[in-house]
Amino acid sequence: MRSVDVQDTRPVWAEVSAGLLRQNYRLLRRAAGLEVEVLAVVKANAYGHGATECAPVLADAGASWLGVTSVEEGVAVRVSLRSPGGSVKPARILVMCGVWFGEQAACLDAGLTPVVWETYHLDLLEREAQQRGLPSGSIAVHLEIDTGMARQGVSPGTALENVLTRFTPDSPLLLEGVLTHFASAEVLDDPQNRRQWTAFASALQQVQAAGLRPAFVHAGNTSGVDSGAAATELPEMARGMGATAMTRAGLALYGHALPLSRGAEEPASHLPGLRPVLDWKTRVVSLRDVAAGATIGYNATFVAPRTMRLALLPVGYADGFRRALSSTNAAEGSAVLLHGRRASVVGRVSMDLSVVDVSAIPEVQMGDEAVLLGESEGLVISAAEHARLAGTSVYEVLCGISDRVPRLIVD
Repeated sequence: MRSVDVQDTRPVWAEVSAGLLRQNYRLLRRAAGLEVEVLAVVKANAYGHGATECAPVLADAGASWLGVTSVEEGVAVRVSLRSPGGSVKPARILVMCGVWFGEQAACLDAGLTPVVWETYHLDLLEREAQQRGLPSGSIAVHLEIDTGMARQGVSPGTALENVLTRFTPDSPLLLEGVLTHFASAEVLDDPQNRRQWTAFASALQQVQAAGLRPAFVHAGNTSGVDSGAAATELPEMARGMGATAMTRAGLALYGHALPLSRGAEEPASHLPGLRPVLDWKTRVVSLRDVAAGATIGYNATFVAPRTMRLALLPVGYADGFRRALSSTNAAEGSAVLLHGRRASVVGRVSMDLSVVDVSAIPEVQMGDEAVLLGESEGLVISAAEHARLAGTSVYEVLCGISDRVPRLIVD
């Protein structure tokens, strides 16, 4: 885990609670049910929370599988698990978006398990295995089935049949897992969900008919666990294959979940105890008083309606503090928390700097901590608030916190 002394860096950082991360993972395990393994997704830099910081925490909490986007991410996570202070428990790492040309050697060197669906994935891995003189069945892969997203995966039927013929007794490839992904898991009455489950069941029958017996059958995401679908649908499918059921959870690990819906109702969540694990913070680096009529920020989109006290924060859209959080005199933007009170953003958020109104918080001084996302003295500014103002999703807000913001693991 990266160790950063906040006092010796630019004063913008994110604190990630190891305790809450472990708590969320255990809540997911309970909600998924005793028969379902939970793969902890740390792709996209752990949804902006720091993959190399979060992966060891999750592995020590009991996650035997971690999910990454790419071989590059997987190598970094593997190093974090093996490094001093890393995890004391081994974990498998699933590369969820396949292997690209030139990545096959690094994939094998780091002991990663790739998701495959294109024949070139199989070609790359087989050639690398042959060059190394590896025996048959020595490279485990997980085959993705496209059941209706038209994104990744091989379609059931002829295309799947052609791929399955590659898993011969003398091939170095081992079909360890079969998986799919759902497009609308949070919309419980969407008929696409049933169509996808049906297509997946058909694909599994094809796998069995080909004489293959994968050890894992997995599907779903946070919403699948939250809705209860993972606990009810997956175990039966897996039992029919003599396999272990597994689901993949990402967003909920970090304390967030999409609202479930069924028609006009919002069904009860199976994850009521989730807690956001990240607090994003900065410090006041300058203070000034401006007179009524002063213009603030680029293009003078905000004009002081009265004498105002302003605080300067060294954070901007290059850090992921979005320009859409800006304000004008006619439209309120977001805010930060200072001394347990909201201080509104005034004017445009710029690349590296933002200005907030602290006129009603006279105790503010230089060096004071400001919370951009998180809690302070009972008040909360959430990723959902940022998403609403920016017209986007919580996923994009969290993933958008840039790499120049250090992630610090705290208790």
